[in-house]
Amino acid sequence: METNRFFSLLLIALTLTLSSCDIIGGIFKAGAWTGIIGLLLGVALVIWLVSKLFGGRR
Repeated sequence: METNRFFSLLLIALTLTLSSCDIIGGIFKAGAWTGIIGLLLGVALVIWLVSKLFGGRR
């Protein structure tokens, strides 16, 4: 149970400290393919975190 709480707090801390404008600006400077790959990795990370927070397979 402590691990789930840790990941929840980490996710909240990252959400509050990252500025979306800075992230989007960096993606546009890097190029379209970098943005697409970053988006796919971000979605995969969110899906993985949600599956870990809400049980998944045990």
